[in-house]
Amino acid sequence: MAEGGEGEELLRPPLPAGAPGPKRLCSRACPAGGTGAAHPRPGAAGTGAGPGAGASGAPPALAGCCPAAGTAGAAGTAAAAGPGGGGGGGGAGSLLQPESLLDAAAKRVAGSWAFERVEGRFQRIPEPVQRRIVYWSFPRSERQICMYSSFQPGRAAAAASPASAAAGGPSAAAAAPAPAGEESPAAGPPPPAAPAAAPAAAPQGEGLPFRRGIRLLETGAVDNVLQVGFHLSGTVTEPATATEPEMTYKVAISFDRCKITSVTCGCGNKDIFYCAHVVALSLYRIRKPDQVKLRLPISETLFQMNRDQLQKFVQYLITAHHTEVLPTAQKLADEILSSNSEINQVHGAPDPTAGASIDDENCWHLDEEQVREQVKLFLSQGGYYGSGKQLNSMFAKVREMLRMRDSNGARMLTLITEQFMADPRLSLWRQQGTGITEKCRQLWDELGALWVCVVLNPHCKLEEKSCWLRQLRKWGEMDVCPLEDGNYGNELPNITNALTQSSGHSQDSLARPRRTVFTRAIEGCDLHWQDSHLQRIISSDFYVSPSYQREGESLLFNSQGQPLWLEHVPTACARVDALRSHGYPREALRLTVAIINTLRLQQQRQLEIYKHQKKELLQRGATTITNLEGWVGHPLNPIGCLFLTLTEACRLEEENCLEISDAGDSKPPVYQHVPVATGSQDSGESYLSLALEVALMGMGQQRVMPEGLYAQDKVCRNEEQIIARLQDLELDPVLVQTLRKQCILLLEGGPFSGLGEVIHRESVPMHTFAKYLFSALLPHDADLAYKLALRAMRLPVLETTAPSGDVTHPHHLVSVVPSRYPRWFTLGHLESQQCELASTMLTAAKGDMLRLRTVLEAIQKNIHSSSLIFKLAQDAFKIATPADSNSDTTLLNVALELGLQVMRMTLSTLNWRRREMVRWLVTCATEVGVRALVSILQSWYSLFTPTEATSIVAATVMSHNTILRLSLDYPQREELASCARTLALQCAMKDPQNCALSALTLCEKDHIAFETAYQIVIDAASTGMTYTQLFTIARYMEHRGYPLRAFKLASLAMTHLNLAYNQDTHPAINDVLWACALSHSLGKNELAAIIPLVVKSVHCATVLSDILRRCTMTAPGLAGIPGRRNSGKLMSTDKAPLRQLLDATISAYINTTHSRLTHISPRHYGEFIEFLSKARETFLLAQDGHIQFAQFIDNLKQIYKGKKKLMLLVRERFG
Repeated sequence: MAEGGEGEELLRPPLPAGAPGPKRLCSRACPAGGTGAAHPRPGAAGTGAGPGAGASGAPPALAGCCPAAGTAGAAGTAAAAGPGGGGGGGGAGSLLQPESLLDAAAKRVAGSWAFERVEGRFQRIPEPVQRRIVYWSFPRSERQICMYSSFQPGRAAAAASPASAAAGGPSAAAAAPAPAGEESPAAGPPPPAAPAAAPAAAPQGEGLPFRRGIRLLETGAVDNVLQVGFHLSGTVTEPATATEPEMTYKVAISFDRCKITSVTCGCGNKDIFYCAHVVALSLYRIRKPDQVKLRLPISETLFQMNRDQLQKFVQYLITAHHTEVLPTAQKLADEILSSNSEINQVHGAPDPTAGASIDDENCWHLDEEQVREQVKLFLSQGGYYGSGKQLNSMFAKVREMLRMRDSNGARMLTLITEQFMADPRLSLWRQQGTGITEKCRQLWDELGALWVCVVLNPHCKLEEKSCWLRQLRKWGEMDVCPLEDGNYGNELPNITNALTQSSGHSQDSLARPRRTVFTRAIEGCDLHWQDSHLQRIISSDFYVSPSYQREGESLLFNSQGQPLWLEHVPTACARVDALRSHGYPREALRLTVAIINTLRLQQQRQLEIYKHQKKELLQRGATTITNLEGWVGHPLNPIGCLFLTLTEACRLEEENCLEISDAGDSKPPVYQHVPVATGSQDSGESYLSLALEVALMGMGQQRVMPEGLYAQDKVCRNEEQIIARLQDLELDPVLVQTLRKQCILLLEGGPFSGLGEVIHRESVPMHTFAKYLFSALLPHDADLAYKLALRAMRLPVLETTAPSGDVTHPHHLVSVVPSRYPRWFTLGHLESQQCELASTMLTAAKGDMLRLRTVLEAIQKNIHSSSLIFKLAQDAFKIATPADSNSDTTLLNVALELGLQVMRMTLSTLNWRRREMVRWLVTCATEVGVRALVSILQSWYSLFTPTEATSIVAATVMSHNTILRLSLDYPQREELASCARTLALQCAMKDPQNCALSALTLCEKDHIAFETAYQIVIDAASTGMTYTQLFTIARYMEHRGYPLRAFKLASLAMTHLNLAYNQDTHPAINDVLWACALSHSLGKNELAAIIPLVVKSVHCATVLSDILRRCTMTAPGLAGIPGRRNSGKLMSTDKAPLRQLLDATISAYINTTHSRLTHISPRHYGEFIEFLSKARETFLLAQDGHIQFAQFIDNLKQIYKGKKKLMLLVRERFG
């Protein structure tokens, strides 16, 4: 065993697709030189070893050895000897004893060596040793069974036994797992009694195969369990349900080196994961090993038989299964009897129970075909039915496998990627020139990030990395391969470039053609872990600068002697993610601390640079300095990676943390301070404070807005994700101190900080980040909170002028003068976040006039959207006027001022919410008080259109409700009324067409103002007003008791009207009839004055005849105007003024008749005859009317004699 220990934790190349290879060949012959599969007989011939052998190989089997045994005491001791062995040690069953050397060695060999290697290494292997190796070769951790039978790594394991949790319990994610085939050294002995399942298992997860398997195990559904060598078999009975009868399934499991290498179940399960029956049988073997019959490989048993026994064995086997195996048995017999057959050319014979050969891949069984089918199915659903969630679960499964250092992680990722590349939508999107959907884009991002993790595995072999590199390049060269940033080229530095911020890099050298989602993983293949400084960083918490430093070593440590890691930040963080993902959390923490120390030093140097350039930069007011590659929204998510690494080390796990329900209602994480392990003096820092610090540094980085919708959206999304995690931190004094310190540094950071005094014009805004900082700082340092939030309110990309900026080249940042103005696709979202920040400050400043004034000035200076300012005004008004307490006047005034600004901004532009805005402003001003109302009335011309001012503002101010709401006294009411009348007259002068009526209404109670308004209407009537407007005002005048003024306005309206012969349904007809009725009621003179206007304007015969009929029915002058006599006589159509109207009506009938006959169709003949009948009634009003009508009819007959049928109808009716 001195040469043993081949338990390298390495990712191995993927197995070829398809079923496992053929079983190795076993032979009982012992070739010279010890080569081949030597398998000498142990002890005496017969069944099993003798008593002595059994006693020597019987330690207290499971005490502290099998992490999920679930048994203890005498039961464990009995299991140790194995079936057929002695029972030594049984008397001490209730005591926990150290494991025997045999078990310790057997466990190590079972997890590291193929059994063929054991056979080839030693000429003789005692049977007890074989039994222990076979015994320990089965997987020992339920967590691994869970991993292969559930999408959800932490939740399905909730039902695992406490013994399993001891091996890899709640803190498994934060502690490096033992290599494959080994146990965690921390795993202690199991408790005296291990309940089979956690009783609090959430019912939501009952559908998971792992939970169902536990339920089957608990209910005694597993039976007939037999382990023959490296093969486990048994039956599992599914209980009957309402729809299905009871079913018993045969289950077979092959295993090797503590991994299940193949599974077969009669249920015909088609899924990525093991079915519940395989789970039940596996857990039975882990929890109840003493109840499993254990036999050596079948070849060993056959070797112990003589010829007669062998013949009997074969014949009984064929008899028992003759229908299945007889053809195969006869075929094999024929081949064996043929000396030239292929079967006789091979030494030995296959044994499916003898374990794997040296050349076989040692990895867990993974159904590759099902992985392909599932991914293909999820992709075909295009984001519907939760397919995106399922694919993310598969990615999470890959990460879980990587963390367990399971080679299937890379294998499964390869299968997933192949299906992603085969997605038919890729070529479709490319042909159409459309971008990939957002959900799909996020999945591709995660795929690329996972490949970076895989290729950065610190313990992978070179041939594995070469294999991955070839595959990644092949995918990356395909036309349909998605680009890293969507449909846009991106000028981002190579992942392997250290400190790309150096001034030595020109912009041209940074430009890279066609970066795909795999480019970073391809670049990651160039990275290695052999750097001695890096090795020392990750291998020890106590690595500090040596007392004597060689040349160049001073750059590797800070002034406190702590190591630095000078590498391109996202690349360094990718290393951290790789360490964390591959189950090296301590190493990841050490590298994270070194990266943060480097960032601190960089921040310090940037501050020094800024101090030397501060005066010049402040004079310019802007800078062209910015980071080309922002850390927030970066494809490798560097800040999120560092934050998670640090917080995971500080997370407090509850006892039942694994029993989280599958409904997603998990509680927020709870953290505690864990001191930073460091070799220098006690810094008093904790990993939690470092997590906060690095998140603030990354979020506060000044960087240019990336190109493209997806890249910009990703910046916003990543920022919100980091802030959501920050909000989970409960700020204690230590974290508050870190927060204050970092905020001050961000404010003083100049162009290197997004919150510095001068920033690039296209810099990513800090509104969302500043909102978090403001809320977090406010209870502890209000002045700093407001200073920071006010600084962050700016949005320079919307400023109209762009200063020339600073063109210097500090050595920490790349200086770029962009030649284009970018399209900010997320500008609407960014502006809304700016509005949210302002609203948060307004709410907090309630009651503090000085702070409110400062916030108001920042809003007026930096927010350029009227809709957002209106929203702020509404928010402020709502907060200032709570339903259950008095109004806050300071905030009310701010709301009013914001409302006034909105009015000014939208006065000359179209806005569909304008009427709502005007009404709201009046409401707000009413709440503020009478002075505010007077003010908006007096300055209406800068706030409202004349129509708005009269119809909405003044009308609302003068309403009864407003008077009651303000409880105004008489002088105040008069002052408001006077202002409203003045406004009305000004509006009427400016826009008489739309404001005249409102002005008259508002001025009713003041004679002088009313007269003035009336005169404005008269003056405007001849020029700009329409007949509709004039008729409306005329009717209003009549309603108010001014019939003569109404008549005058109606007469003016008639001069603008023109009714054609065929407009007998014109909307103005009612107004004409009303005007004539008004004139008739006023007297003969008024009627005589309007009839010429009617004759001139109206050419429709039916309207004219209607007017004529009405005028002849009653005597004129019925209105009873004071000072006038009313004769009471009916008017004659033979005398003026009706004679003129009658002639015009007859003439109109004649003209209309000729016009209608020009294009008349037979279906209109009846209607035409009725028209002539009405015409005759009018003709007969004249003295010689019957003669005129007869002549008119004769005329028609003569002119239109061609229309015989029509003329026949005319003769029948009129002779």
